[in-house]
Amino acid sequence: MQLPTRDEIRSARALVYRFMPPTPQYTWPLLNQRLGTEAWVKHENHTQVGAFKIRGAIVYLNWLKDRNPSLAGVVAATRGNFGQGVGLAARFLGLKAVIVVPHGNSPEKNKAMLAQGVELIEHGHDFQAAFEFASTLAAERSLEFVDSFHPQLVLGTAGYAMEFFESVPPIHTIYVPVGLGSSICGVAAARNALGLDTEIVGVVAEEAPAAAISFSQRQLIEAPANSQIADGLACRRPNPDALEVMLANVARFVEVSEAEIKGAMRALYQDTHNLAEGAGAASLAAALQQKGELRGRRIGIVLTGGNVDSQVFASVLSA
Repeated sequence: MQLPTRDEIRSARALVYRFMPPTPQYTWPLLNQRLGTEAWVKHENHTQVGAFKIRGAIVYLNWLKDRNPSLAGVVAATRGNFGQGVGLAARFLGLKAVIVVPHGNSPEKNKAMLAQGVELIEHGHDFQAAFEFASTLAAERSLEFVDSFHPQLVLGTAGYAMEFFESVPPIHTIYVPVGLGSSICGVAAARNALGLDTEIVGVVAEEAPAAAISFSQRQLIEAPANSQIADGLACRRPNPDALEVMLANVARFVEVSEAEIKGAMRALYQDTHNLAEGAGAASLAAALQQKGELRGRRIGIVLTGGNVDSQVFASVLSA
């Protein structure tokens, strides 16, 4: 897969800015003390859907509508954040959105998607099952299937990374949570477009290690996705195009435990008063795991989202 150029990223970013402002990036003194180094946090939890997914959804759906002006609607699969992004982008563009989630999905994320006006369908026991059903459903209804990894998603996502890199001092290492990979591929695209030498580190949950295993073995390997706290990372089948990009651009992967993710969620709340969902906190969890190696290295932490159910977060804090 060919990554987008600097001009392409900036053009896509301008499109996104028609619907939302840039998100902030801050360095937090308490967090720096905890890590023993200077850390900058990119706050993608500050978008209007509480996650970075809105960027790619706007760019992707706009591209689909440009290709087919008579497009009636779209179908997508999600555990929550992507569905909110697709729902909001579809509403902006006057399209119908059908969103498929697995059974037992987060009630609060389901409620947020319904508030965007989507048609919500529950199917399957995990994201992969919902994804496969969504593809079939799109064909049955003559709607456009919105893939969960696509060059247009990478193009949209690269906008947050370019904002980040252009707004802070040079970053030595950036930690990026990895589900299907649009986020980390966008980070790679922005880094390369700006000619930087920042080390990119992918982060997965120990209970959903498919991307890390595939990276280490340099081939696509399916693995169970059983993370209970980081549903945004719970992908059991990596995308081959994303893997190709990661093999060419990512330095290494870090696997973080459920306990480490919960600890990072607490740390972000205590040190910055920001909510982080499990997937969003995974980047800090990885940095904390490796804090002994970070002294003197300015690092970037991507807080990809803050959509955590209230009962889950209350349980995390009480621990």
